[in-house]
Amino acid sequence: MCGVTGWLDWEADLRREERTVREMTRTLACRGPDAEGVWLSRHLALGHRRLSVIDLDGGVQPLADAPHAPQVVLGYNGELYNYRELRRELEAHGHVFRTDSDTEVLLRAHLQWGAAAPERFNGIFAYALWNARDEELLLVRDHLGIKPLYWHAHRSGVLFGSEPKALLANPLFRAELDAQGVAELFALPAAPTAGHGLFRGLNEVRPGRLVRVTRSATTEVRYWRLESRPHEDSPERTRATVRELLADAVERQLLSDVPLCTLLSGGVDSSAITALAAIARERAGQGKITSFSVDFPGSADRTPDAWRTTLDAPYVQAAAEHIGTLHTAVLVPDDDLLPARDVVLAARDRPGWGEMDASLHLLFREVRRRSTVALSGEAADEIFGGYPYFHDAAALASGTFPWLHGRATPADLLRAEVAAEVRPAEYTAAAYRDSIAEVPRLAGESAADARVREVFHLALTRWLPPLLDRVDRVSMSVGLEVRVPFCDHRLVEYLWNVPWALKAPEGRPKGLLRDAVRDLLPPQVADRPKSGYPSTPAVRYTEVLTERAQALLADPQAPVFDLVDRAAVRRLLAEGRPLPSPRTAPNPVGGLDHLVQLDEWLRAYRVALR
Repeated sequence: MCGVTGWLDWEADLRREERTVREMTRTLACRGPDAEGVWLSRHLALGHRRLSVIDLDGGVQPLADAPHAPQVVLGYNGELYNYRELRRELEAHGHVFRTDSDTEVLLRAHLQWGAAAPERFNGIFAYALWNARDEELLLVRDHLGIKPLYWHAHRSGVLFGSEPKALLANPLFRAELDAQGVAELFALPAAPTAGHGLFRGLNEVRPGRLVRVTRSATTEVRYWRLESRPHEDSPERTRATVRELLADAVERQLLSDVPLCTLLSGGVDSSAITALAAIARERAGQGKITSFSVDFPGSADRTPDAWRTTLDAPYVQAAAEHIGTLHTAVLVPDDDLLPARDVVLAARDRPGWGEMDASLHLLFREVRRRSTVALSGEAADEIFGGYPYFHDAAALASGTFPWLHGRATPADLLRAEVAAEVRPAEYTAAAYRDSIAEVPRLAGESAADARVREVFHLALTRWLPPLLDRVDRVSMSVGLEVRVPFCDHRLVEYLWNVPWALKAPEGRPKGLLRDAVRDLLPPQVADRPKSGYPSTPAVRYTEVLTERAQALLADPQAPVFDLVDRAAVRRLLAEGRPLPSPRTAPNPVGGLDHLVQLDEWLRAYRVALR
């Protein structure tokens, strides 16, 4: 995977701005540790950092359509899993290729089909394409938003980049937080508004869309959307189709010229991916698949709860032995969590999930020592309906985002004058209305089925994107490319119209997926209940956070208390009660982590409150 950044300015001569463009590019070094490239023209500058995965020698970027006087230049982050089929099709149209890379296929696809090219892509991608002849910049993002791409409109053009830090390296963009940004951080931290980049004036290219920038206008074009239609397949045909689509997605995503592995948690999602990968590798004569899992000291002594219903380790062992993987269990030491937490804050450019981000970083760091690419089971719960809120009647009927039903949010801690300006309840209600208005309807659908369709759309468009962003940022902080077969847009399109009764037969969460892959897995793995990503039981971590929070309370200059009610925090800590957490999963230190990290972020990024 890679990092891309750039600068469009209709008034300046960017050939004189190489130093700034290189500074923007170097902020993305962790995303692309293998090479750096910069391309400069009068009005457009592109920077690229490369993680070599396919065509290690030929995929150098930025890539131009011609070595001299190029008309089209590309900066690309991603992988096209169908690039070989597209290459053959383009060759039939007369295109001659200079490399074996998917990068050149993407560029020539645009030369052939223009802005309609992304409709033909199967993959994960976020890229900038500059057409010098037409003076047009395209910023394009994949169907589900697996790869990030941000942009900011300045007075005479735009800045863009894979991460906000690239834009912040340009003096035209500053880290500022306005009322909307505060609402995103405090009222909607688990599922932020699509397209909102948190900082004032920062946008994110929305999934399945492209942003077209010309001298006269900046417009957004949607090239992919879900379409609602009656599902006419039988239960047997539905199971078979899910299996075929998932198997094909996994096989396509095994494409790599560098070492590849899977992330195995012992749940049905990751175990299905691992099993299908093992079958495809065996068929291709490539040997056993390597797999990794994460665990913590003392985890076996933890009491199960509603989120962590079972321990991973026994199920991981059963799956690894049954599938026949070369497995490694990564034990995350408690002492490593706090330093990793600081690394992740810099990687995410925003307050995140604290120790859960830190442990994920440590897992990915260990995986990266042996593999460059990893396949993950992310997104299965969103497309098959595995989360508890899909099965909670009260949450479904709550009239808001179902994951917020009955929960406090960090917005409860805002100072009265801040809350009066931000209006978090009104902001959340408006965001919910806007989200519901986007749902593609099916005529004649029952009220119950229509509501489930709404919740699936909310899961795909509001809940899933921050999870994908978390995986991308944390994995790329160590130069690891994580692929997500469940996000294959063909599988998502098919499942979108499968009725709830087939997705959860007899009320079994993810029953359709379980039945589709049952023959590949041990029974206890195929039927394992949903169990969330593990959090550490480390006592010292909580102690350090508490000490930092008390130090903040004693610091009259702590910037976090420009937003947060100091007395309310002091009262909750004195009473031994948890602070409202940005996470929906139960975690006693989630709110404390958020408070401390928010202060660290405000300081580190010198965020100005507007």
